[in-house]
Amino acid sequence: MLEHLKSHLQGKVIILGIGNTLRSDDGAGSILAGRIQDKTPFLVWDAGLNPENYLNRIIKEKPDNLVIIDAADFGGKAGEFRVSEADQIQTSNLFSTHNASLSLLINYLQSHIKTNIIVLIIQPKAITLGDTLSPEVAATIDSLYNFFYAQAKQPQ
Repeated sequence: MLEHLKSHLQGKVIILGIGNTLRSDDGAGSILAGRIQDKTPFLVWDAGLNPENYLNRIIKEKPDNLVIIDAADFGGKAGEFRVSEADQIQTSNLFSTHNASLSLLINYLQSHIKTNIIVLIIQPKAITLGDTLSPEVAATIDSLYNFFYAQAKQPQ
């Protein structure tokens, strides 16, 4: 899975974190984006709850690869993650607080620019009110942070 992700970290890359940091594990995408911002050679943006506000910026940048990071229930164990192609997201049965907007975001971008889009999905344990991550998701974010940081140390 990490090899698949690594293969999409070539050329001009934008990483877009999505999430609500006030709903426990739902904030995973935003939190990870915030942690790796300015520590990798990639453009990293924390879109929070409003990824649609980044559409024009992404289109203007014309990335070779776009990596979207989000928490969504795919039926896995808490903290498990998957890397999915954009077309798999559009036809999946994910449960996310922003699932519909994620599909719309992908469709819009694909109709305006030619870019490879993948989604790094983190399985939440809880999406209740609160600003604390579950231990499982926190450990996954630490692991993914180390992965992205290691990519910054390798020649591109």
